[in-house]
Amino acid sequence: MNDVLHPSLLLFLGAAVVPLLRGRLQQAWMLLLPAAVIVAVFSLSQGTAGSMTLFGVDLLLMRIDALSLVFAYIFAIITMIGALFALQVKDSTQHVAALAYAGSALGVVFAGDLITLYVFWELMVFSSVWLIWCRRNPTSMAAGFRYLIVHALGGVVLLAGIILNVLDTGSVAFDKISPESAGFYLILIGFMVNAAVPPLHAWLTDAYPEATVTGAIFLSALTTKTAVYTLMRGFPGTELLVGFGVVMALYGVTYAVLANDMRRLLAYHIVSQVGYMVAGVGMGTIMALNGSAAHAFTHILYKALLFMGAGAVIHMTGRSKLTDLGGLYRYMPATLLLYLIGSLSISAFPLTSGFVSKTMVLEAAALDQRALVWLLLSLVSVGTFISTVLKIPWFAFFGRDSGLKPQEVPWNMLLAMGIAAFLCLYIGVAPGWLYSVMPEPVEYNAYTPGHVLWELQLLLFAGVAFFMLLKFVGGERKITLDTDWLYRWLLPRVVTVAHRVLQRLWGGLLSGLMARLRWLVETVNRHHGPQGILARTWPTGSMVLWVAVMLAASLLVYYF
Repeated sequence: MNDVLHPSLLLFLGAAVVPLLRGRLQQAWMLLLPAAVIVAVFSLSQGTAGSMTLFGVDLLLMRIDALSLVFAYIFAIITMIGALFALQVKDSTQHVAALAYAGSALGVVFAGDLITLYVFWELMVFSSVWLIWCRRNPTSMAAGFRYLIVHALGGVVLLAGIILNVLDTGSVAFDKISPESAGFYLILIGFMVNAAVPPLHAWLTDAYPEATVTGAIFLSALTTKTAVYTLMRGFPGTELLVGFGVVMALYGVTYAVLANDMRRLLAYHIVSQVGYMVAGVGMGTIMALNGSAAHAFTHILYKALLFMGAGAVIHMTGRSKLTDLGGLYRYMPATLLLYLIGSLSISAFPLTSGFVSKTMVLEAAALDQRALVWLLLSLVSVGTFISTVLKIPWFAFFGRDSGLKPQEVPWNMLLAMGIAAFLCLYIGVAPGWLYSVMPEPVEYNAYTPGHVLWELQLLLFAGVAFFMLLKFVGGERKITLDTDWLYRWLLPRVVTVAHRVLQRLWGGLLSGLMARLRWLVETVNRHHGPQGILARTWPTGSMVLWVAVMLAASLLVYYF
């Protein structure tokens, strides 16, 4: 092992200390630990660091290159922001789960072999589910179990693919997976589950809205983006990912426009925005891969800011449905302002971080002569602007007065939101630093007249469309059916029907068996009962005769 401290180890050890601390001391630790991780990650230099041999297998626990560092930087930053936002939470379980989750995500992006990657992959599942369960209500418990089951199945598929790939290639190295490998598609499916690629996406929109207010920040940032990293590492240029990415972008934004619950709306936008990244991975050009990495970086910031804004409303009002909210701008103006920065960023508004990353993916599609991909991904911004910039602020903060009079959120929440908002604006105004840490050198200027005017026209059209269709986009007090219907509603009923059918078959089998048993008992009674033939008294002479016959038969068998 090289003399480099693995950031994951720092987080795991730090998480173990959290339950031993209380009050101000625990809060100080929750800030110092992520700060130390930021220092550790930003001090890393490219190069292999941390290899070992286990049972004859060479493992690369820590591969430091440009691609892993991009994701490590933003994971470290968001861990700090999330910890600050959760500072007032007096629940050690949540803090331990969040830190272990972040440590596992860092373990994935630094893993240089498939075995190490799989171990950290599974640790992510078992640490993140507690951020859902810690809300401690029946709905979150059920959502957490569904989340766990889906990811457990995805993990089994991934493990099967890894085993087949290792048997086929003789290597555990995690690099680009050959399409000729026996495990290619199984590994791809395993990664796609975590990337929330439809129809494998419903675990995200089912579970994230039920997580704790602070836990949702970490959930929105880590799982899908580690999946994007693994797709970039193992499957760049896989053509089918382009189609999946476009479907994700359109599917997610459509359901977001229909959603009534704020965090469910934002969860669907995770699906939509990750679609840009997946499409970029599928295109596989340098511009596209840089665009995917850049968009993953900026997405973590603005999506965390959006979830913090929605979480702040839930924390202060106890309500999450847009139909239950309204008029909050008078009481939570700072939250509204900071939320709007995040919503403008996700909509790719010029001078925000989303603009300088999303347009890079679109430029990659244009340079690769994928006109339909470019058009469809461009149009997604319309639905994004309608649902995040207009729908949530209009119905939650403006619109009709709901009668709620909450106070502004605590200082630490506002500070965490402020840091994320500042980074969204800073990267949008001066994207040079972001471009400098991309996996490959970037030659791209987001602020051309064509890019700016096209985005502004789209967003202006979206604004007009929203107010023209205002009465149709407000949301309903209903759950929009999605693919999770298959295991939330249909599967239990299929199991119930199957149980009834088996019960009837079993009942028929038992009835037949009992009938045969009764017949046997009656037959036995006829022979052995008081009046049965075998119960009669036989003369002694007859018995002696039959004994002699049986003895003679035995002797004949013996000798012949």
